Amino acid sequence: MTSALPPDSSRRYARIAGFLYLIIFFGAGFAEGFVRGGLVAPGDAAATAANIAANPFLFRLGFASDLIAFAADLGVTVLFFLLLRPVSPVLSLVAAAFRLVGHPAIASINMLNHYAALQTAQGAGFFSAFGAEQLNQLTLFFMGLHKYGYLIAGVFFGIHLLLLGYLIYRSELFPGVFGILLAVAGGGYVIESFGTILHPAGGAFYTMVVAFTAVLGELSFTAWLLIKGARSSATRSAPQKP
Repeated sequence: MTSALPPDSSRRYARIAGFLYLIIFFGAGFAEGFVRGGLVAPGDAAATAANIAANPFLFRLGFASDLIAFAADLGVTVLFFLLLRPVSPVLSLVAAAFRLVGHPAIASINMLNHYAALQTAQGAGFFSAFGAEQLNQLTLFFMGLHKYGYLIAGVFFGIHLLLLGYLIYRSELFPGVFGILLAVAGGGYVIESFGTILHPAGGAFYTMVVAFTAVLGELSFTAWLLIKGARSSATRSAPQKP
């Protein structure tokens, strides 16, 4: 049986995880909701390229914000693994692996599409050999690739939240309701990814689903982590799961 962390360490790690999760919300929310959401005009290549070319610093700031969020995600992954390992070492490790693959790995590599869109919008380097219309179409193409890269990462992240929700529900460190809410959020990510891939016309609805479930589950849990940390009265002797 894996030994639990001392109560003081559990509270400290939980609060650090909450702080890092807050960075993730602000960083990823700013990059996706404000930067790309404000500059990318769906279906309009010329407007998208013009918006990005006119706001290169803002677009680069979105790039940097995403990278900061993904770096914070790695820290959250390790802390959740340490906190929830007493519930099930194997499931905690599997949950950590899915999160690491989803965000620090796939989502970080996917940022190359974000950067490529800036290069084509500005006609930088060898892209200067292309015509304006070609560059506009390439810009929108790279932003489309970025969107689907996010959806691919979302599958792994959604599965992580499903496993994390189960672990939190079984853990005595946190209220079980957060485990349920996080599992629902995980389902929201999976629905958005597969729904958009299989039925693109419903993309707006799937985005609304994941936004609602993520705020309800992840943001509420983040607030609890920052305010309460982890329960000091937990027995920390939950039965192990294979």
